[in-house]
Amino acid sequence: MSIDPVLVKSTFAAAESHGTEVTAWFYRHLFEHHPDVRPLFAEHMDEQQDRLFAALGTLVSQLEDTDALVGTLTALGRRHAAYGTLPEHFPAVGASLIAALRHFAGDTWSPEAEAAWAAVYGIVADTMGRALAEAGTSGADG
Repeated sequence: MSIDPVLVKSTFAAAESHGTEVTAWFYRHLFEHHPDVRPLFAEHMDEQQDRLFAALGTLVSQLEDTDALVGTLTALGRRHAAYGTLPEHFPAVGASLIAALRHFAGDTWSPEAEAAWAAVYGIVADTMGRALAEAGTSGADG
């Protein structure tokens, strides 16, 4: 799998036009399919939805700037260590993220776009996972 920045940016632009409706849908999907992660989040999700939406925009804007992207993802990983995030949470989050993007990207979505996003998310999970490990949470029990 390889990252196609044009596909990632075009599908994100299509989904982005729906605003935080995308992240609200993402969290509904995540909690419905993985209720075990719900306790990691606050009861009211508005602020969290805004933060996720902003983080996605940053991720997409930094796709072609490896140093900035790694720095952003490392900081996110360290911050998420404090929230109790574990490496085994990443597949659930990735599946819900891709489902949300697929839902909102409309005609811009394709198997190639899905593969590109899967590749991007692989980098996200790997980089944030390393930061979690550095923070000492990779061996913690859930």
